[in-house]
Amino acid sequence: MNNNLFQIESETPWEDLGNGIKRQIYGYDDSVMMVKVKFEAGAIGVLHQHHHAQVTYVESGVFEASIDGNVKTLKQGDGFYAPPHKTHGVVCKETGVLIDVFSPHRADFLK
Repeated sequence: MNNNLFQIESETPWEDLGNGIKRQIYGYDDSVMMVKVKFEAGAIGVLHQHHHAQVTYVESGVFEASIDGNVKTLKQGDGFYAPPHKTHGVVCKETGVLIDVFSPHRADFLK
């Protein structure tokens, strides 16, 4: 469990995932986790699936999102829900940031 009740952006480290993608892990416990993900234009969040429910908010930029074969272009203020075990991913069309919320937390993101 993350005991930090407050997360300050300037004090929260970015993890470079390569290929134009970086992430910051914000608050979490066993049941929920929020993650900020920065994409450069052209970066690809490859199609994948997991047992977590995921809700994503587009903070900035333009993304082509795919969920279970359904594709939609999303911009600032839009979002999507990826149910557990549904294949999903994004292609960043214009540099931007996604805010992901997972339930339960993504243990695989923690070191």
